[in-house]
Amino acid sequence: MTSFTRRNVLKGALAAAGAAAVVPGTAASASTAKPSAIPLVRNRLTLPSGIATGDVTTNSGVLWSRASGPGRLVASLLAIDDAGSPLRGGRAFQRVLRGSAAAEGTDFTARIDAEHLPAGTRFAVSMHFEDAEGNAGETAQGSFSTAPNTGLLISGRQSRGQSFVWTGDTAGQGWGINPDIGGMRGYAAMNATAPDFFIHSGDTIYSDGPIAAQVTEPDGQTWRNLVTEEVSKVAETLNEYRGRHRYNLMDQNVRALYAGVPVIAQWDDHETHNNWYPGQILTDSRYTERRVDVLAARGRQAWQEYQPISGLGGRSNGTTGFEPARIYRKISRGPQLDIFCLDMRSFKDPNTDGKETQLMHILGQEQADWLIKEVSRSKATWKVIANDLPLGVIVPDGPINQESLANRDAAAPLGKELEIAGVLSAFKRNRVKNVVWLTADVHYCAAHHYTPERAAFTDFDPFWEFVAGPINAGSFGPNALDGTFGPEQVFFKAGAYANESPRSGESQYFGHVDLGEDDVFTVSLRNAKGAVLWSKALQPQR
Repeated sequence: MTSFTRRNVLKGALAAAGAAAVVPGTAASASTAKPSAIPLVRNRLTLPSGIATGDVTTNSGVLWSRASGPGRLVASLLAIDDAGSPLRGGRAFQRVLRGSAAAEGTDFTARIDAEHLPAGTRFAVSMHFEDAEGNAGETAQGSFSTAPNTGLLISGRQSRGQSFVWTGDTAGQGWGINPDIGGMRGYAAMNATAPDFFIHSGDTIYSDGPIAAQVTEPDGQTWRNLVTEEVSKVAETLNEYRGRHRYNLMDQNVRALYAGVPVIAQWDDHETHNNWYPGQILTDSRYTERRVDVLAARGRQAWQEYQPISGLGGRSNGTTGFEPARIYRKISRGPQLDIFCLDMRSFKDPNTDGKETQLMHILGQEQADWLIKEVSRSKATWKVIANDLPLGVIVPDGPINQESLANRDAAAPLGKELEIAGVLSAFKRNRVKNVVWLTADVHYCAAHHYTPERAAFTDFDPFWEFVAGPINAGSFGPNALDGTFGPEQVFFKAGAYANESPRSGESQYFGHVDLGEDDVFTVSLRNAKGAVLWSKALQPQR
């Protein structure tokens, strides 16, 4: 784990970064000042959803923000040391970047693909929007670190360690932003660990769960939500889906984390509708549009507009923020770590009892082939697979059908299990070591160890899967396990009762990984108060 602390950076260094980096738009507006009787800037552009960074690798990252009106995103980067002072000499780095235009077609969101950055470097970043006349609007400041490389000097010393957090499930079951308890406090607890990045493992919004102004909890307490028009009903229109993302970014804790910690975002079902799959026709009476494919296209566009995701054409090239081809991707974090971010929704076959004798898809053939190829050729010590649905946890969709791949049958793989069996078998065949699966989805935290010694299917090497969530939603579980791949529930922690609110913080969970310079992969499961509930140090296999 790096020794950088955002508290030090944000208290002093970012101000220095803003002073050091001269933004062309600001200089232009000063040199073309109008008479003093006329205001220099009219309708100054603001940043109503804050700023974010994402998909940060050893040498690149995505910078994101949203404007209050039409404009162009401008970012200033300055390399800084642990204390927040600008790096000098050969490690000095300063750059001003201009990004895509914020327009109504993208809900005024914009991004910059920052490339060719030095590895293992902490950056102070400031972002603002320029209007058509070059006037600079409100500026927000943040920070992020590129991933370290072997033997790289960081602030004059050798370092290659890093840390990260993961969780899922934000604003679910009607539990939204409650100002009485300080908002979404789980995000503050994650931020307090000073991670190098954050994996949001899906259900970034709950588009199918209306949020009411007040909810009466089982003990009689009143939960009070901030509300907006868009969260008062299920999302169907593009604006309603966008409104769900805007709502979450109203929370001060979410905005603080996103400003200082790069996110790797996944999507799952609630970005569209609970337990959806392509081609589904809803029977939910709350919807006037019941074709899931139509809803998913709108939900996906909104999700991609609001997440700082790479590969979406962040330069000024007329992009709409919508990438029809794929969401799954690899994020390289240097020689220690590769992240393989899956999409277990877009190519999924219908939810059935899961007992088909033929192979059914949860990844789709193209994604499964990609995963096998990329993981097998990865040179990183650790290969983390971010799976938005768990492997061995039974996740029902009604009394018969199954939402994930586990089918309640502990015998040989069937249906969607066959696709994952093929992946696991290929990893063994290709002698892949140090694979860890991280997920959320089921609203409790757990540590599962899989081994062929307990399994009906035996052609795979043992591995761990860690579950963490929700971060601000109702708590549930624990769920039963399916024995096909031989999972053992080594640890779990769930709420006191189904749909317990986030009030206490003890039924909300996230995971933390400290990847040391010695390559030891230490996982801890924590609650929203920051308390460590369980931990495990995994030694790398060479």
